[in-house]
Amino acid sequence: MSQLAHTLADQLQKALIGKPEVVRLLLTGLFARGHVLIEDLPGLGKTTLARALAQAVSCKFSRVQFTPDLLPTDILGTSIYKQQDGSFEFREGPIFANILLADEINRATPRTQSALLEAMSEHQVSAEGVTRKLPDPFFVIATQNPAEHAGTYPLPESQIDRFMLKFEVGYPSVADEKRILFEHQQANTLANVQQVLTREQVVQAQAQVKNVRVDPAIADYILEIVAETRNNAKLVSGVSPRGSVALFRAAQAYAMIEGRDFVVPDDVKALAVPVLAHRIVERASFDRRGGKGGQEFIKRILGKVAVNA
Repeated sequence: MSQLAHTLADQLQKALIGKPEVVRLLLTGLFARGHVLIEDLPGLGKTTLARALAQAVSCKFSRVQFTPDLLPTDILGTSIYKQQDGSFEFREGPIFANILLADEINRATPRTQSALLEAMSEHQVSAEGVTRKLPDPFFVIATQNPAEHAGTYPLPESQIDRFMLKFEVGYPSVADEKRILFEHQQANTLANVQQVLTREQVVQAQAQVKNVRVDPAIADYILEIVAETRNNAKLVSGVSPRGSVALFRAAQAYAMIEGRDFVVPDDVKALAVPVLAHRIVERASFDRRGGKGGQEFIKRILGKVAVNA
């Protein structure tokens, strides 16, 4: 399965040139059965990366452009009246997909943003009094513009905590951007992405992640990092148990992608910032989660907590 993960990563890097670490984090979220939030400026390849993933794993893909007038029913679906027999038929919304791209999620109102909560946590949606299961796998890739951009609504704390990982894409290097220019001259970058996995193989990989061994000392290391966020006067709130579980599961997926059946401390170190930084609130910036301050805070904790494994 590790070889297939590397083959998949190679395909995605055809669409997002020069960002192997971003691709690795995306696949970590997919195989760990989590969801990812990518915050960055427009035009850096976030949407292209999501489309490339759906294309490479042959999964049903839906894209929702979040806007201030988007309603929850636009995502979940609604009942349509059938004149033929006078009955109502539920018409599934775009959320009934394997990979859902929630584009510019922070441009929608909090009411619409919250429509994703049950889906992300339980892999099901409740609409019009009926609970409907979502297809397997179900993976949300949400993008958002930086909070200081006009027309954005901060994500509710309950929702941002549902994202296993939050990270940025960043500008490409000069050499990589030159490659991008010539790639676009030849064809659309997605034209180079080939299918390398099936939907069934993705589900198998997600199941295999659970078998990756985690030594008790590694679990203690994760818990010590989390405890440092809960006992610090500079933070309004620390990492919840959901955060420690997310780091544990993400480390398992990361190890599998790296070709190991066991987790090492470096897996935890590589993931601590994207998994934990958006879950803490600093007193100096109460209205923001996961900014540069949160990232630096987690990095300081990593430098402080010793590894006993």
